[in-house]
Amino acid sequence: DPYERIVVANAQQLLIVVALADPPPRTGFVERALVAAYAGGLSPIVCLTKSDLEPPEEFASAFADLDVPVVVAGRDDPVDEVLSMLSGRLTALIGHSGVGKSTLVNRLVPDADRAVGVVSGVGKGRHTSTQSVALPLPTGGWAIDTPGIRSFGLAHISPENVVAAFSDLAAAIEDCPRGCTHLGPPADPECALDRLEGKAAKRVDAVRHLLTAIASNEAW
Repeated sequence: DPYERIVVANAQQLLIVVALADPPPRTGFVERALVAAYAGGLSPIVCLTKSDLEPPEEFASAFADLDVPVVVAGRDDPVDEVLSMLSGRLTALIGHSGVGKSTLVNRLVPDADRAVGVVSGVGKGRHTSTQSVALPLPTGGWAIDTPGIRSFGLAHISPENVVAAFSDLAAAIEDCPRGCTHLGPPADPECALDRLEGKAAKRVDAVRHLLTAIASNEAW
């Protein structure tokens, strides 16, 4: 699809739904979704499904330095923690087709009756949702179920939009030279982010993965 589409507007949170297997998880998709969340002023949450097929620890660790909340909501896991995170907020759910997003919505909102599909033999999801629908949560707040996404690119997002989501990094880049893309050497040998230490330095590495996603602007 060569056209850009607005998935949802006016949300407060973005629940990024990722299957741990069948279809296999894509770190690149999550990174791009995080970029979109930070640039749009949304609080991101990563929700891992299908934990009965693959343990979540390894994939979840990829986002530890960003301090992104990660919740596991597999078939055998209770959804209480997810509900508590969504309670009282307007939350958009996004994910590739076939990751179990509609199944999760039906567990969060039992009377939602969202269509549930199957994953094809080559591990590619099939669309089961065709339009965004706002559903009231039993604990208060709304869940916006969006159509399954086949690809996810980035447009009109600057590095500053992403870095601004992290107060410690946002303060540091005030000392960066003009035109700095914050990717570090060799592209930006004088980037002020390289002066940070400890946990902040680890976060810099993680954020630079996100900035690389902007630079490449490849769809995932």
